[in-house]
Amino acid sequence: MDRNIRIIVDVDGTHIVLINDIVFKGKRKVNWKDVEEYLKQYVGEFYAIAATGEIIYIGTDLPDEYAHSNYTRILKGANAKAKANAAQGLPELIKIATGKNFENNRKAKHSSNARYGWYRYESRFALPIYGESGEIERYNVFCAAMLIRHNRDGKLYLYDIMNVKKETRKLFQSEDLTQ
Repeated sequence: MDRNIRIIVDVDGTHIVLINDIVFKGKRKVNWKDVEEYLKQYVGEFYAIAATGEIIYIGTDLPDEYAHSNYTRILKGANAKAKANAAQGLPELIKIATGKNFENNRKAKHSSNARYGWYRYESRFALPIYGESGEIERYNVFCAAMLIRHNRDGKLYLYDIMNVKKETRKLFQSEDLTQ
């Protein structure tokens, strides 16, 4: 898995996952089956949230939910492409997650896989905008909510990424946190 990704800090001190390659391209629609296949490489992995030390696992349900959830089905245009390409930076998005919020489970279908409820974390990522020459001109910054389920085994599992929204602030590279 060759990934061109790093974590930077913007002028406001906010961590952002800088994703330098657009893997999922398309003029009209995202091929979500390709995204689902890509996500399968993460199954069985786990990553720590830097701010809290909590371990987030990647379960077998993530690829299907990420690519075919009700939220994904309504996405269009830039936000759909942003969610698809955010899949490349899942380890880093988990690492920089902030703003933990708890929510009780409300659906009977999740009574076992989210027995202890849900957590939402905020995370940010940036995707390149290429000019006609093929060089990166700038980056668009997106915020997203990471939906984490608290399973009956007591572990936390990434379930989906939702509420992908483009931010209007400018991105300035200042510090590379991966060194």
